[in-house]
Amino acid sequence: MGYRPALTGQYERLETTVPEAAKGKRITGASRDKLAADLRKKYEGGQSIRALASTTGRSYGFVHRILEESGVVLRGRGGATRKGKR
Repeated sequence: MGYRPALTGQYERLETTVPEAAKGKRITGASRDKLAADLRKKYEGGQSIRALASTTGRSYGFVHRILEESGVVLRGRGGATRKGKR
């Protein structure tokens, strides 16, 4: 399971149905399809790629790639943007 910072500075446990896979182990076939569907559902439900990576024990890049392969439209990074001189 993964953790995310709560508003109080403490960490709360994230619950997930995404199976945890051994780091570096290849995921192929039906298990990859199921993982992709689960990650897509959770990402579209509002979880971040970092939170999904933490809960599955996989890297940010792996989760990002799986989401792209499954056709998810990724959210923007957010945060402040710089404005040019007027």
